[in-house]
Amino acid sequence: MAQPSQSMSKRKEIYTYTAPWLMYGMNWSVRADQRFRLAVGSFEEEYSNSVRIIQLDDETHQFNEIGHFEHPYPATKIMWMPDPNGARRDMLATTGDYLRLWSVVDNKSVRLEGLLNNNKNTEFCAPLTSFDWNETDPNIIGTSSIDTTCTIWDVTKMQAKTQLIAHDKEVYDIAFATGVHVFASVGADGSVRMFDLRSLEHSTIIYESNDGKGGSPSPLIRLAWNNQDPNYLATFSMDSSKVIIIDIRVPSLPAATLNGHSQCVNAISWAPHSSRHICTAGDDNQALIWDLSTMPRRVEEPILAYYAESEVNQLQWSKTQPDWVAICFDKKLQILRV
Repeated sequence: MAQPSQSMSKRKEIYTYTAPWLMYGMNWSVRADQRFRLAVGSFEEEYSNSVRIIQLDDETHQFNEIGHFEHPYPATKIMWMPDPNGARRDMLATTGDYLRLWSVVDNKSVRLEGLLNNNKNTEFCAPLTSFDWNETDPNIIGTSSIDTTCTIWDVTKMQAKTQLIAHDKEVYDIAFATGVHVFASVGADGSVRMFDLRSLEHSTIIYESNDGKGGSPSPLIRLAWNNQDPNYLATFSMDSSKVIIIDIRVPSLPAATLNGHSQCVNAISWAPHSSRHICTAGDDNQALIWDLSTMPRRVEEPILAYYAESEVNQLQWSKTQPDWVAICFDKKLQILRV
């Protein structure tokens, strides 16, 4: 891991931000010039929700709110543009009823840049469950929807490049591999499917949750691609306490099963700087860090465990500050130094 700077070494290990509402959506900013900046979204079971942009003050060691905006329905995902060098406009995206792009002006105010809707024929929309912003080409965003489709968007033109029926049932998550073309999705049909933008008429099923048991498949709800080693994906089933690690070179059989949680898993995040570490979090109030370097031998237990005050429903490992992990539980966000 990188050596901490002088100011970092004086830091505490944990910082907490408390919002007026239950949190769900959350993401670290990746710009090198905006350290310790995150966006957090409310989870209110009504139309009116909001997103706040917060940043840790180096002097006071408190989180300051630097901007906020109203959001229709809870944001199912929030993500900053993958632009670590700050070469592009300072932007973030959210999904809910639609995909929206937001611009942050002078790190103070936020304005809506665009609402992206591919369904021109009807006033009704199929809610979007998740999205991913392509790191290699930030002009590409992929969204997943309950209407069984995934849509690939052109950010500059603010229009859809292509839409495909990805699953037999609702699609719950989408993730790009390293590079521009390959992405994967998971859904209520219990499968992980892999696609290539250069040949979308084909897809590859690389894992199914009902393997060999003969029962009905359990929905897979989240998917995370290992950016340091694109052979590995992680996923988990709805209401399951296990995280499945998949090696795409050996489809259908899990490369590892992580059994450390006593209640259902809610979030997973690979280490941005190491191909062998992953963090998982769940309803047992725990965030666990695992070392997978023993694979294909069994991964017995996590190397680090953190107990939160209540169920952890969101987790993000900072890409530009890899010794920090953020978790959300109840109305609190905590960043933890790992």
